[in-house]
Amino acid sequence: MDSEWLTGYKGGAFFDEVFTAGGDVRLEYAGVVAAMRRLKPGDVDSRRALADLAFRNQGITFTVYGDPAGTERTFPFDVFPRVIPAADWRVISAGLVQRVKALNAFLIDVYHEGQILHEGVMPRALVLGNPVFRREVHGVAVPHNVYTHVAGIDIVRGDAGEYFVLEDNVRVPSGASYMLANRRVMARLFPEIFAGRGVELVEHYPDLLLRTLSSLSPRDVERPTVVVLTPGPYNSAYFEHVFLAQQMGVELVEGSDLYVDDGRVWMRTTQGRQQVDVIYRRLDDDFIDPVAFRPDSQLGVPGLVEVYRQGRVALANALGAGVADDKAIYSYVPKMITYYLNEQPILKNIPTYLGAEPEGRERIFDNAADLVIKRVDQSGGYGMLIGPAATAQERADYLAQVQAAPGSYIAQPVLGLSTHPTHAADTGQYEPRHIDLRPFVLSGETVTVVPGGLTRVALRRGSLVVNSSQGGGSKDTWVVNS
Repeated sequence: MDSEWLTGYKGGAFFDEVFTAGGDVRLEYAGVVAAMRRLKPGDVDSRRALADLAFRNQGITFTVYGDPAGTERTFPFDVFPRVIPAADWRVISAGLVQRVKALNAFLIDVYHEGQILHEGVMPRALVLGNPVFRREVHGVAVPHNVYTHVAGIDIVRGDAGEYFVLEDNVRVPSGASYMLANRRVMARLFPEIFAGRGVELVEHYPDLLLRTLSSLSPRDVERPTVVVLTPGPYNSAYFEHVFLAQQMGVELVEGSDLYVDDGRVWMRTTQGRQQVDVIYRRLDDDFIDPVAFRPDSQLGVPGLVEVYRQGRVALANALGAGVADDKAIYSYVPKMITYYLNEQPILKNIPTYLGAEPEGRERIFDNAADLVIKRVDQSGGYGMLIGPAATAQERADYLAQVQAAPGSYIAQPVLGLSTHPTHAADTGQYEPRHIDLRPFVLSGETVTVVPGGLTRVALRRGSLVVNSSQGGGSKDTWVVNS
């Protein structure tokens, strides 16, 4: 790496975050690029190696299921930060607040009066027939009328530089720990690049999260007992569970550490039992209570749902919230915004075709070569077909699955995700790689958007899949206030 480290860089056919089509550095990146070019020869390479070592020593890993080479991987980190100018962030932030408010209003509605269904704004079967709609919590009152306490909304940028929402994550969204780890490593290893940039802070996220969780307590006590409920060390996001519990100063527990007695939830401690007020649960509804849901679950707490129904313990996110981030429900979020908020969407959806609808099904079968087709119940880049990158036989095999259960699939046009200069391990050069952004929105007594979020990057050349489980990595994300 030397002062000519971006010489010859070509952004390609996609919107590049750093360079214009004419090759000029965009204004928001001018200071960063200039600072990096001033680094001495070899500095970036050596500091990149230190960043990798820091991640490895801290156990910052993710899990790749089904990989014969082993499941645990150090999370790949690219040292060239992603920069979002203040004007762009104001639009993104306002759009996120609007969207999360609408999703929450939808959840309040469908678990109580169901007006959006009675009035035919959304198909009744799409919601009530959804496997993650939880009748067990219908009519249950939740603190502050909030279901979506922690939301991770995936944002992408198209060919013209316009921001779109790719996906809503309000079930058990992950990634905040990587956002914090990226910032710590970047600030420690590249202080001269940070200097005078006016980068908005993200380090206060654990404090904001704890404040949000504490506000849900059913007991009026000065310091409610908050715990993080993890499925255990074999979960792909276990590092995050440990990290956030430590940063908030609360206990990390597994299901066996909790029990129900006298209509309350208790935690076993060395000093005796302690009543639990708020559970930040990092496992899906199905596994949280073997009495209410899956009887074979060894991860949950028997009787927990009944205590929750009685309002004696709070869960974040609320049970049943998953129906709002279903990939088919996603297509109706713009209508939710208009219906509940009487506003026009600030952030657009990507056009989405539903296999459950005749017109959508026809589009899927007639245009499979030009579409991304996804299962509505899958995430992490699994269970999908990228039509242009697939062979005719792969498309035919996939469409046979769609034909067997069309309601389980949606399709979208292939969006040319924006690119960002990223270190290519095989060439040692900086090359364009596709990115997305997952900002985090916290909802309790107030709604707060953490500035920035987790920028994920597809490290494989030409890949549109940014998920870590599919070979992706991440970048530090800077929202600059000037």
